[in-house]
Amino acid sequence: MTKIAIISDIHGNKTALEAVIEDIRSRQIERIFCLGDLIGKGPQGSECIELIQKNCEQVVRGNWDVFIQSPSDNDFIQWFKDRLTEKDYEFLSSLPYSIDLELNGQLIRFFHASPRSEFERILPFHPIEKRLSMFENSEMTNSNDNHKSPDIVFYGDIHTTFLETFKNGILCNVGSVGNSLDLTSASYAILDGTNKANSIQFVRVEYDKEEEIRVAKELKLPHLDKYYDEIMFAKYRNS
Repeated sequence: MTKIAIISDIHGNKTALEAVIEDIRSRQIERIFCLGDLIGKGPQGSECIELIQKNCEQVVRGNWDVFIQSPSDNDFIQWFKDRLTEKDYEFLSSLPYSIDLELNGQLIRFFHASPRSEFERILPFHPIEKRLSMFENSEMTNSNDNHKSPDIVFYGDIHTTFLETFKNGILCNVGSVGNSLDLTSASYAILDGTNKANSIQFVRVEYDKEEEIRVAKELKLPHLDKYYDEIMFAKYRNS
């Protein structure tokens, strides 16, 4: 049976991640791909890295996973850096940029934000040219020898689920497990290739947000008020 659960943007929210993994396993799905941003914002980055390592078959790097590896004079960033182990940093530094998968005759590509950079944000309301650029090959995607463009692209980064079909393929954002900004429930997607034709399903999972805030408070997470607004009300801290 070829079903793959695709998760993204965990952001140190262990409570949400555990609920999502439980939901995935309850559906007898054994393959999980993660599209990055394992840490940051939420208080339990190291614990989330451990869960991802244990449960995910493939993991790509996100923007947080990249810049957390660099020195910082920002106290907020440093709080997260100080809570990662040497093994955590080794794991983050080993993550690939993208994944290509052939399924039912289609090339499916997975990355965090865009084919060009973990830091390039592509939103649903951006011009169509920008959205179509998500199907382009690049040096970062390590494109195959025949330079075939992907038929389906999965990505994360924007914490908002959407799916759009174009003549040249399907663009799908799987939303966020730990820091969802469309609805407050955790989000992931299922790629189902069991019927010789690939289909995509979005799943929403409720989790104990009060418990997540309790843990964050106990661990003295900086900017707790902003995390609270994101978790409880899906209100982006930079809006």
